[in-house]
Amino acid sequence: MPTNRLAAFFLALAAGCGDAPPPATATEAVHAYCGDDYVAVERRIDRLLRRMTMSQKVELTSGALSPKPWLVPGLEELGIPPLVMTDGPRGASKTVGNATAFPVAIARGATFDPELERRIGETIGREVRAYGRNVLLAPTVNVLSHPRWGRAQETYGEDPLHLGIMGTGFVLGAQTQVPVVLKHFAVNNIENTRRTVDVTIDPRTLHEVYLSQFRRIIDEARVASVMSSYNSVNGTMMFENEPMLRGILKDSWGFAGPVVSDWASTRKNTDTVSHTERAAAAGLDIEMFVPVIYGDDLALAVVEGRVPEAQLDDLVRRGLRLRFCHHLDTNPAVEDPTQIETAEALALAREASERSMVLLRNEGGILPIARTAGTNIVVTGPLANVENLGDTGSSDAASTDVVTPLEGLIANAGAATVEWVQTTTAPADTAKIIAADVVVVVTGLTHFDEGEADLGTGDRDSLALPAPALQAISDAMALSTHVVVVLEGGSAVTMSGFVTDVEAIVEAWYPGAQGGNALARVLFGDVNPSGRLPIAFPVAEADLPFFDNVSTSVTYGYLHGYRYLDQNGTAPLFPFGFGLSYTTYGYANLAVTAVDVEGEARVHVEVDVTNTGSVAGRETVQLYVGRPTSAVSPRAPRDLRGFTQVDLAPGATQRVTIELPVSDLGYWDTATSAFVVEPTTYRFEVGSSSRNLPLTSDLALAP
Repeated sequence: MPTNRLAAFFLALAAGCGDAPPPATATEAVHAYCGDDYVAVERRIDRLLRRMTMSQKVELTSGALSPKPWLVPGLEELGIPPLVMTDGPRGASKTVGNATAFPVAIARGATFDPELERRIGETIGREVRAYGRNVLLAPTVNVLSHPRWGRAQETYGEDPLHLGIMGTGFVLGAQTQVPVVLKHFAVNNIENTRRTVDVTIDPRTLHEVYLSQFRRIIDEARVASVMSSYNSVNGTMMFENEPMLRGILKDSWGFAGPVVSDWASTRKNTDTVSHTERAAAAGLDIEMFVPVIYGDDLALAVVEGRVPEAQLDDLVRRGLRLRFCHHLDTNPAVEDPTQIETAEALALAREASERSMVLLRNEGGILPIARTAGTNIVVTGPLANVENLGDTGSSDAASTDVVTPLEGLIANAGAATVEWVQTTTAPADTAKIIAADVVVVVTGLTHFDEGEADLGTGDRDSLALPAPALQAISDAMALSTHVVVVLEGGSAVTMSGFVTDVEAIVEAWYPGAQGGNALARVLFGDVNPSGRLPIAFPVAEADLPFFDNVSTSVTYGYLHGYRYLDQNGTAPLFPFGFGLSYTTYGYANLAVTAVDVEGEARVHVEVDVTNTGSVAGRETVQLYVGRPTSAVSPRAPRDLRGFTQVDLAPGATQRVTIELPVSDLGYWDTATSAFVVEPTTYRFEVGSSSRNLPLTSDLALAP
């Protein structure tokens, strides 16, 4: 053989494939998941599967407690790294150590800023990686269908489009550092019965309301993994729900990564054999946190022919695909304390908190507070000097230094005087409140009121504030007419008895480690508040659909939140998308046109936005779409279909553009099992919230 041909022969051997056709598994869906290395990755997996024993394959399908908890073993002898997981919706889990605690996800949802969320995801991912973990269990993108849900704080809000856009931002950032597990798939919106409830849901409600955000994130962010939820859907537990996991997620959507079970969600009882078979057939690829129905049961099922070995190979392949497509073997996570709680991360946490705060009321212009000498500020309330970061369940994060509201106000007060009054009953304290120019009452919810079930409090008992929180506001109102209420918490609250009697209300959520500094900068006017509510606040809980967290069988309806209030003509206390500013904005010259962009039908929306006040600010421009002549029922009066933000100097005007695919206007057609755009007239409304839409334009779309 000539020398050059001999060299080519050995090069082909070294490559392991030569001109061989790509593996049957190297599909376009795998390409979308893995990137341009997908053929080489699939060939590598093929070679590994041929070498692996049954025992080795089974070992990769479930978690283990050693040498680290939340670990899926690797096979060092075959170059397969372990998966070492940790939670982190608001920062690397406190189970691994202190890290930058960001505002909770619903607070970040109030920023309406996916680019900011991308930066936060990248920072959390970097700190997770710096703890030697290589998989991040976040974000949560379940719909906040009722504000009493205990884990409302972990998701971005109630609207599926908004959820999908914000979640995409987080995943794009985090996955520059570590692969993530998107959770919880699907229809997981109750805590107290999360392990036992069966949710009955029709196909339109399922696809349009509860799944669309998952689909968007999978398509646009190449998410690495998806977590199945605890609950049952339409009669089948999610860990073995073949129509949902294999049918929708894998076959219909083409998701090529692994499905991971929620922790201890699988069940072993007298029906263990069929649980193992059904879970494998449904496409549960990794059982966490230890083997219950996999492990020896899975091995036996394969040996006895109840689970085909090809099915086992598919489970293993998806876990290997995650490892190799995300380069966990060649770019492993390495512990690096210098990357944790950096100055840049803390500055980002403060920025996120500043951007998340929603000014709900500001009568008489009490805010911003002047820092001038002689300004006397009294800070009171049960949460004034409390490190209130949120739930103590799986999302818990701990920072080395947490700035409380009191500490932040004192540090940022300038020439003004700040006094802390812990009680309103002592005569000396009463006198201080009466004499104050401004009384800031910091109150709201804590982890004792809401959180993850089993690990924390679970669902809220009521939308009303707890009695001590209401008492603190009432006591301050009895002594002063200059009261600013700062609310902390993870979701909507009702405000009967004080909403119209205090001068200002700020929704601060669970604001993170830098929350005190952020609050001070908002109250003193260093930051013009730009947060917007990602959930409608009702006047009364009875205005919303009934929240059943007791029954083991519930049915989900098509409408919730602002869409439910709109359908019933019920005025919210504060609408979805609402938030005041220290300036004002005007809208004019709306133009809506149908355009073709590289063969895709799109709707192009333009509007002029003007800062009509005297302070620079950021406005969130919101686009809602209704279908007044639709023959499809039910339909919401309007749905959020796009949003963008614009920074404007006083008096400045900017032409703002929002563009969306016509396909985003579709409904789920049960006859074809696909999204269909109805040929009808669509009403495009633009403004600053779901109830402040001054500009309207109709556009007829033909089939």
